[in-house]
Amino acid sequence: MRFENKIVLVLGGNSGMGLAAAQAFAAEGAKVHLTGRNQDTIDAAVASIPGSTGYASDIADVAATQDVVAKVEAADGRIDVLYINAGVGGFAPLEAITEDDWDHIHSINLKGCVFALQKAVRIMGKGGSIVVTGSIGAHGAIEANGAYGAAKAGLAMAMKIFAKELVPRGIRLNMVSPGPIDTPLLYRNPGMSDEQIEGLKKMMIDNIPMHRMGTSDEVAKAVLFLASEDASFITAANLFVDGGLLELR
Repeated sequence: MRFENKIVLVLGGNSGMGLAAAQAFAAEGAKVHLTGRNQDTIDAAVASIPGSTGYASDIADVAATQDVVAKVEAADGRIDVLYINAGVGGFAPLEAITEDDWDHIHSINLKGCVFALQKAVRIMGKGGSIVVTGSIGAHGAIEANGAYGAAKAGLAMAMKIFAKELVPRGIRLNMVSPGPIDTPLLYRNPGMSDEQIEGLKKMMIDNIPMHRMGTSDEVAKAVLFLASEDASFITAANLFVDGGLLELR
């Protein structure tokens, strides 16, 4: 039970990789708090995790995240493990990107994550652990992925810098960068038809050395490893969970 008596906050824990991680943390003894934007999926997530608490909160709203942290503090006094998983995708070539598209993607994937970290570390102490969901999209030139790739690349560098800043406080910060994972996020790409999404999936699978997409549970296992004492001498790492797509290209 690697997380027995640990207080865990999963931002974006109501579906996909975040839900899989929240369930896994609870299975290993943690008391879990989670957030999401959809109350129905939050309620379903909480129902699947004994003793958990859910909050409707959009990570793009910094004040809302601060309120969640305050509620966790009021309930349990601290956060031992923080998993920042909230994110949004979106494909558009250079000529089609709008200011609204850019701001929306960056407000969630970059700004929201940075300020969530800022608010949460206030109630984290020595021995605390943070894991952030990045993306292999930050490390490869994927056509029509400019806005998302830029946000995740900025996130990767920001988190590396913050990991260095947190060393004196005894808090570790690492990143998990998934490749193609079969999650609900894949099916929420504005402007893409069902046929285009299926074509995107086939293209990704054809290019993955392991010839399949990953699962949320596989990402969750990587998250729990980095969050646990099994990774006690690891900080500022970026663990690719991508079936070899990036490393073996």
